[in-house]
Amino acid sequence: MHDPKQSLKILLAEDEVTIAVTLGDALVDRGWQVVPAKDTGEALAQLDAQNFDLVVTDIRMPGEGGMAVLRHAVAQDADRPVLLITGYATVDQAVEAMSLGAAWYVQKPFRNDAVVRLIERFAAGRAASSENRRLRAKLAELGAIEGMVGASPAMAKVFARIRQVAPTDATVLIQGESGTGKERVARALHDLSPRREAPFVAISCAALAESLLEAELFGHEKGAFTDAHREKRGRFELADGGTLFLDDIDDMPRPTQVKLLRVLQERNFERVGGEKTRAIDIRVIAATKVSLRDEVKAGRFREDLFYRIHVVPVDLPPLRERAGDVPLLARALIERHAPLLGRKASELSLPRAGLGALERYSWPGNVRELENSIQRAIALAPPSGELDIEHLVPLDGRWRGATAVHDTVLPLREALREHEAMHIQRALELTGGHRSQTAELLGISRKVLWEKIRDLGLGAADEADAEAEGRP
Repeated sequence: MHDPKQSLKILLAEDEVTIAVTLGDALVDRGWQVVPAKDTGEALAQLDAQNFDLVVTDIRMPGEGGMAVLRHAVAQDADRPVLLITGYATVDQAVEAMSLGAAWYVQKPFRNDAVVRLIERFAAGRAASSENRRLRAKLAELGAIEGMVGASPAMAKVFARIRQVAPTDATVLIQGESGTGKERVARALHDLSPRREAPFVAISCAALAESLLEAELFGHEKGAFTDAHREKRGRFELADGGTLFLDDIDDMPRPTQVKLLRVLQERNFERVGGEKTRAIDIRVIAATKVSLRDEVKAGRFREDLFYRIHVVPVDLPPLRERAGDVPLLARALIERHAPLLGRKASELSLPRAGLGALERYSWPGNVRELENSIQRAIALAPPSGELDIEHLVPLDGRWRGATAVHDTVLPLREALREHEAMHIQRALELTGGHRSQTAELLGISRKVLWEKIRDLGLGAADEADAEAEGRP
């Protein structure tokens, strides 16, 4: 059954009957609607009369030719791709076609299945864009926060808590494992608050030694210590009027905890080495990666400071407890990082065999690990644009074990598909990626192996893709 989201209406302008019939049949067999045109005039009339998702046109045909069809199609919709077919390719002609907005340039003779794959890439990209729009609309309905992604009930509670407490000056404690996005929550609280025009200042309490942390927080006077060659304002002063975010507050040394407690109580402080008391107007947001209650019981965190900062808690769930958000996060991260890595997000797609793996992998590094995986997959993505599953999740016990973590039973067809993908990937690794040896090892033909690699999203397409693209 064809994916309805990939349904296309295609104008096929071709006067050569053999090509028009065979290519048209191949496109129809894929589940797409094809409207034929046997000359330029008919093609232009069809463009004016109907809406098409994609145009395929021969350059040489009765009338003004395919270049006129290209210009007309692009003038109507610059985002609609046009595929040009020619039997008389020249470099000048290819350059002109691309400058006018042609998406692909195919030289006769060509393989129909290779052209179909080119169009499938467009269909996949269009489906991804449509899905992104749908998901963004769903997020808006759920009250999602800009810059944060999630449609799970757990994240809906987080969004609601942020919107509820952001307009106040209440101290917030964000609790969540490393990599869950605690600083994003802190920034959202600031951006939605009356202090949004004032500074948002962040500091990690785990990154500095005790003496340096105090100097960073409170600032210091000139000569306060050996390297204090000039006075320096601390984070409290820099955040005056705005928000101070204390990340990893569970790593704050106890002596510094005492000084922080006084600042929170009195709303004033002195710089290191100074005597002048300075008043401040700030909102404090803290974050912890462990249970502060347990830290209090263990004597590592002051109980009075705990109650001072634990006014409004925001609990961020780990990614393994919101597995349904993973595909949504993955698409958002593709859109964010593709331009930074020199790729177009619309040309990148997640492997068909990989979505289930993304959801079942346990993601011990949470959103940060997913983000790193997406960046790696984009950087190593083939020209086809399909991200490789082995660059997204580890194809080892951690992946297989993730199913047990979620206590999930897959449909048999999907379970067999994923097992087959892992088995073929392992065989490819053993042969160093040699297709013929892999096929022999698996006891199948090279053609069957190629089809499985393509269908399971395990690798780039073969030389037929380059032939179909017809790059001069």
